[in-house]
Amino acid sequence: MKGFFGKLLRINVTNRSHIVEEIPEEIFKTYLGGKGLGSYLLLENVKIGIDPLSEDNKLIFVAGPATGTGMWGSSRYGVYSKSPQTGLYGESTSGGKVAPLMRKTGYDAIILEGAADVPLSLEISDGEVVFRNASHLWGKDTFETEDRVLEEVGVPEAQAIVIGPAGENLVRFACIENNYWRSAGRTGMGAVMGSKKVKAIVFHGQARAEIADPQLLKNLIKSLTAKAKDNLAVKAYQTYGTTQMVKTMNCAETFPTKYWSEGVYEHWKELSGDTLLTEHEVKPNACPNCFLACGKLTTVTKGKYNALKVEGPEYETIYAFGGLCCISDLAEILHLNDLCDRLGMDTITAGNLAAFTIEAVLRGKVEANLSYGDALGVADLLEDIANVRGLGVILSQGIKHAAKVWDLEDIAIHVKGLEPPGYDPRVLKGMGLAYATSARGACHLRATFYKAELSGMIDSAITEGKAKMFIDFENRLTIFNAQILCVFYRDMILWPELSLLVKALTGWDYTQPELEELANRIVTLTKVFNLREGGTREQDTLPKRMFREPLNEGRDVISVEELDFMLDEYYKLRGWDRQGRPKTSENSFTIESNRC
Repeated sequence: MKGFFGKLLRINVTNRSHIVEEIPEEIFKTYLGGKGLGSYLLLENVKIGIDPLSEDNKLIFVAGPATGTGMWGSSRYGVYSKSPQTGLYGESTSGGKVAPLMRKTGYDAIILEGAADVPLSLEISDGEVVFRNASHLWGKDTFETEDRVLEEVGVPEAQAIVIGPAGENLVRFACIENNYWRSAGRTGMGAVMGSKKVKAIVFHGQARAEIADPQLLKNLIKSLTAKAKDNLAVKAYQTYGTTQMVKTMNCAETFPTKYWSEGVYEHWKELSGDTLLTEHEVKPNACPNCFLACGKLTTVTKGKYNALKVEGPEYETIYAFGGLCCISDLAEILHLNDLCDRLGMDTITAGNLAAFTIEAVLRGKVEANLSYGDALGVADLLEDIANVRGLGVILSQGIKHAAKVWDLEDIAIHVKGLEPPGYDPRVLKGMGLAYATSARGACHLRATFYKAELSGMIDSAITEGKAKMFIDFENRLTIFNAQILCVFYRDMILWPELSLLVKALTGWDYTQPELEELANRIVTLTKVFNLREGGTREQDTLPKRMFREPLNEGRDVISVEELDFMLDEYYKLRGWDRQGRPKTSENSFTIESNRC
């Protein structure tokens, strides 16, 4: 078998044991690797109805077949589990330098199961698995933890993933960090790792999967290099990274502001990529095998945070703390970004919860000294959440819990318990479909459909025909995530390139329709997981406020009927019934069974 190792490493942290299992070739032909393999293993290994923070849950790591091959955009790994934030399908990916070393361990997937009695760090290589007591690291931030575990392993090329205090304290949106600033940020994977008392995992090795056609891969890489030359989108990423979206979204009047009550932030120019480049020292920072260099290593050059260094802030962090919390100073946002990275918390959820708390104060539901624009107050709140004290006791349990406790469920913005990124579906209606149908909750990265709407490929205000185009985007990026490739390469790696990549790596000559069918199979797997955990069509919806509160002086709104129309079309094209249940007998069996 080419392109894969055919091996699964299963680690039980309860008794500090591990075994290696064979993965049949047919599984790879059916689901490829990356997201396909991770989702398959999640469905097969996690029992129905378990508590996500119990030892019964599994934490699954995968690096795709493209990783370590020199393919552009291939330095990402995926993490899969039952989410403690939503109680449903959990998925997150991260870039940086870890994925190639994870791949070099010689395994297509690694499963953590059980729960240790004391904090542990793990060292995984192509030769052994080492368990170390990590009690001395418990309570340390992510930066110090990463430095110390790498020093303890002592292998120069090794890379580590870690959790911070938020993960240790089971904050339900805690994330996994690597290379200081890179995050498997969404759906609470850091909390699952913390529930198993695993503080860090270090990867290294020399294993390499055999490539089916090295010359074909080399030619593909060369053609993409030529395609990128003088490409305006590439230039924008290289110059601004994702901060370019601050201007784009405000000009489109879809930049969520003041906890989703407005579509334009009056101080957006102070948060823009141009301001970041002008007021601070910014250097491009790329993952291995990447010419986009979207990471911006920023050093604050003035004020009380002078000399603070952060890779960022990303657009989503700027929107969450800048737009939603109305904080207009980039240095303050960089500080909040740094806090979240060190504590190990998702910035999208953290910013949303901070703004939600401000609204709770204004509405008399909570007594606290916190208001819009109060960066120091937000910083204190983040510390309280990570340490589960004060208001953090409630907020650490996520938006659904906080909204219920404070009797603010009607204003809480989330889908399935996951807060949306910075694209308002009242303007970009296709993003409403994206949020509603995403198995992990409100998500922009499973399809990045904002690209189609903002660029004029399809009118953002219409609903007819939107599901069809959305599925094309989602299917293609599902194959991206089965490789695993960075979604920012979506404009250069189209269906023909994906077919060539799969053929070069595996030797399997899939046509575009066959890859689309494979992608549909993977998406259906994620849907099946949610269905068996009690998911319903009623959960594939948007927050109530999106339907009843028009945006931008009443010009922009999405109705229940419009979403239902798109949802019906989406289900039909996916081959599901009107309740979103796959029609095939194979998938129906999977929903009802407990295959683990």
